[in-house]
Amino acid sequence: MRALVVSDIHANLDALEAVLASAPAHDTVWNLGDVVGYGASPNEVIERVRGLGTVMVRGNHDRACCGLDSLVGFNPIATAAARWTRTTLTSEHILWLRQLSEGPVVSEGTEVSCVHGSVLDEDQYVMSLRDAWLPLKQAHSRITFFGHTHVQGGFAASEEEWFRLEPRYHGGNEAEEYEIPLRNGLRYLLNPGSVGQPRDHDWRAAYALYDGDRKTVSFYRVPYDVKMAQQRILRAGLPDRLASRLREGR
Repeated sequence: MRALVVSDIHANLDALEAVLASAPAHDTVWNLGDVVGYGASPNEVIERVRGLGTVMVRGNHDRACCGLDSLVGFNPIATAAARWTRTTLTSEHILWLRQLSEGPVVSEGTEVSCVHGSVLDEDQYVMSLRDAWLPLKQAHSRITFFGHTHVQGGFAASEEEWFRLEPRYHGGNEAEEYEIPLRNGLRYLLNPGSVGQPRDHDWRAAYALYDGDRKTVSFYRVPYDVKMAQQRILRAGLPDRLASRLREGR
């Protein structure tokens, strides 16, 4: 079984289309949340992803933009984007966001769980080995895919060793792939990175492919039409910073 793993699309239609066009053959899609927020195409992105796959979890921006959560704790730019998104979403799409599951969600027939932040707290940022220690120990599944940080990579552990996983790329404007084997005896926290707003200093859209038969995870970066995504943001009257950061990858 092969699953396309995406996270943090953030209403960036151009990045999402590039990912779907470039993704290898797969059987299903696992969506780790934050479908909306920041970007200028929330309705179009929801329409595109709602029929993909069976595993979808909610993110903090999904909750905020559909009214399940307040905007307390959001910075001014995120708040402005969430308020704009609330007024832009159709009632049908607001309902769809409200019905997304809280993670972790276990993918049927696999050893994999999916969550937005952490298996301990859907809003927790897992940025370091220190952050990863308890989630790795307490996860019910051997492999957990998570998002929220917008940083591609992850963490692995056994009783004897703990280490970080960081994909290595050449950079530039081409699509690239980085494959890792999933070793027996290790537990994994794996982040496919952000489709719509990467923050690891690589502007290219990020995603991953889980291959349960080959016991591998492949990380990908793919270029997309950043200028178009930026123009959509500026035309919508969203904060300029949401456009400029797309090229910076942070």
